Amino acid sequence: MSAGLLVRRTAPGATALRGGRAWQPTPYQVFGGLFWLMMTLAFWRIPLCCDTGQHAAVIERLKANLLHPAHSMAALPGAGSPYYGPYAVAQAVFARLTGLSGWEVLRLAGPLHLVVLLTGIGRFVRTLTPRPWAPVLALPAMTLLWGTERILWSGYLGLMSMTTNISYPSAFAIGLTFWAWGLTGTRACASSKPVRYVGPSGLEGWWGYAGIGALYGLILLIHPVTAVSAVVGAVGIVAARQRGWRRPVAARWGLTGAAALVVAVVWPYYDVLSLSGDTGMDRMHERLYEHLAGNSWLALIGAPALWWRARGSAGRDPLVLMFALESAVVAYGWVSGHYMYARALWAALVPLQFALAVELAAPRPWGWFRKALGAMALVWACVGFFTVQGGAVVPVGLDQPPDWPTYDWAMGYVRPGDVVLTDGYTASHLIAGYGPNLAAPIWPDPALDEQERRRRAAEVRGYFAPGTTRAEREALVRRYHARWLLLTRNQAVPPEAVVVAWSRQTGEVLARVGSPVGVTR
Repeated sequence: MSAGLLVRRTAPGATALRGGRAWQPTPYQVFGGLFWLMMTLAFWRIPLCCDTGQHAAVIERLKANLLHPAHSMAALPGAGSPYYGPYAVAQAVFARLTGLSGWEVLRLAGPLHLVVLLTGIGRFVRTLTPRPWAPVLALPAMTLLWGTERILWSGYLGLMSMTTNISYPSAFAIGLTFWAWGLTGTRACASSKPVRYVGPSGLEGWWGYAGIGALYGLILLIHPVTAVSAVVGAVGIVAARQRGWRRPVAARWGLTGAAALVVAVVWPYYDVLSLSGDTGMDRMHERLYEHLAGNSWLALIGAPALWWRARGSAGRDPLVLMFALESAVVAYGWVSGHYMYARALWAALVPLQFALAVELAAPRPWGWFRKALGAMALVWACVGFFTVQGGAVVPVGLDQPPDWPTYDWAMGYVRPGDVVLTDGYTASHLIAGYGPNLAAPIWPDPALDEQERRRRAAEVRGYFAPGTTRAEREALVRRYHARWLLLTRNQAVPPEAVVVAWSRQTGEVLARVGSPVGVTR
């Protein structure tokens, strides 16, 4: 064949009709699909628990009144609650159109969030390296290399935690964050090239930068604390990838920030900027700092890989800068007492986990450094799997995810909007998701003053205290217009209450107080 002559070979078989090769999935598409199937089945095999009642309640309140929802857990107005973000509204619209309950919507949300998360990870890792096995290795690194203490917390994406929180808005926000980081990295690299072909409406143009900003604004509205990690990570990516700050480049990134701010401030359900001074969530997050080492030390196996990247890039590596900045956020939370910033831990660990994945995805032959790192990473991943994470996907022989009860047995009597008095741990977490209200919500919410919430909680505890008189109990019932008591198996039924049902599974008792059923308040 002479030079410059191009000969197209006819593809055999069915592909000849298309004139090319058959499509072949990438390693990440294969293993990512298997991971999605595995985690979906793991998520569906256990009852919804923990904070799911809160998020189901949000959907139910919006489903009942889309424009002016009530407080998610109390018989109060819900104006100003950050739980009413755009994703929650979309879920409520879906629930109204389909007739599904909040619980059923969350069951379907888990697999959807997994798709967003997995595709976002693939998109982000491709901005770090072209190695096809890097995103595959990022999955076990991200889900196994945490710590050896069990923690089930929103935004902490170990295998065990994912079985309980993958349906939460935080999981969706983290998936969008990986997408935002991937798009940010692509734009930063493209704008650093001396010659660029910029389309008027493509992602390379002004609208693309505005679209990325809108995505960050959406993350802020869906889950504000995740947005902190998202923005800090974006700063690290741009600082590492952007070469030269000509006026058009600065203007485009300025448009990104402006678009994010506009999207955030025009949302009518709550003022996202007012959350910056809210400290209601800090106290409950303090224990995350108390167990910080036990929750994260396995991720340190990625430190040699991260150090290697820092050494080779003179500090201008996105993972290196992201690790430094996200760690600074976590440290700030500890020093300042704003313990909510412990939620940024996932973003501080991702650079360690992904740097390890990129390093071990290098083609062979390996030198001694990669061989030793790979052997140690395998051992540490096994430690994480067999001590904490493995029970999420192996139904026997390992510590299992929590098996919480349902309250369907009580919902034949309790109507949506009825006020229930309870200080049971599981009941307080779940019952609002079925439609009833609590006298004292268990979670802080700017829609209810935190001092008032704590006062209510103290009064509810006092109701069940042994020394409380009947007159005091009846006064509390009237104050909150309570209709029902939900007592644990160890609590005595007050003389004025009428037992109507009990759970064979937990021994909990449902009793009527106040106005009889059918009497209008």
